[in-house]
Amino acid sequence: MKLILLGAPGAGKGTVAKMLTEMDGSVQISTGDILRGAVQAGTELGKQAQAYMDAGDLVPDELIMGIMEKRLQEPDCEKGFLLDGFPRTIPQAEALKVLLDKLGIKLDMAVNIDVPRDVILDRLTTRRTCSNTDCQAIYNVKSNPPKVEGICDKCGSPVIQRADETEEAISHRLETYNEKTAPLIGFYENEGLCVTVNATNSDDVINAIKERLAA
Repeated sequence: MKLILLGAPGAGKGTVAKMLTEMDGSVQISTGDILRGAVQAGTELGKQAQAYMDAGDLVPDELIMGIMEKRLQEPDCEKGFLLDGFPRTIPQAEALKVLLDKLGIKLDMAVNIDVPRDVILDRLTTRRTCSNTDCQAIYNVKSNPPKVEGICDKCGSPVIQRADETEEAISHRLETYNEKTAPLIGFYENEGLCVTVNATNSDDVINAIKERLAA
């Protein structure tokens, strides 16, 4: 399957992507992952991207598209891919459409996971992450707390609330999403590719995707 996953921060895109990869061997691709991969591999595009990242600037779309073009041609994408958190803007969506046409790749659908704002706020403000960068295990103080409060089950490092997961930071991220990324829903509706799933449960999202793929 070849999907784009849309949805606000905290909508559950990462969880759904992980479940889908286990289902049919598709690979999950996020912009962050491909940028880090290109930087670690020391490619020319990776070096250019690192210069922007080190300066605290956004990596320009042309550079991201160049890295994305290389990534989509890697052998593990032949089974399928899930774009998680990309594209983020209409210009990126338009550039991706051109790129996929060039590579002869046809998208199955863009899945918009629609979760109420209060659920997102509750999810993210109660999320805790292992402070060990090699572990990064995720917990939730309500639904999935660590066995010992404040300590990671897996590696024993302190569990913290990330700076971008306070209520104030999340509200700002949601505003940015509504302004820049939400218009993508209309873009993919016009392309006849958008499927909106109103669900707070990942299994329900997976079932809706399966139904659409089987249709």
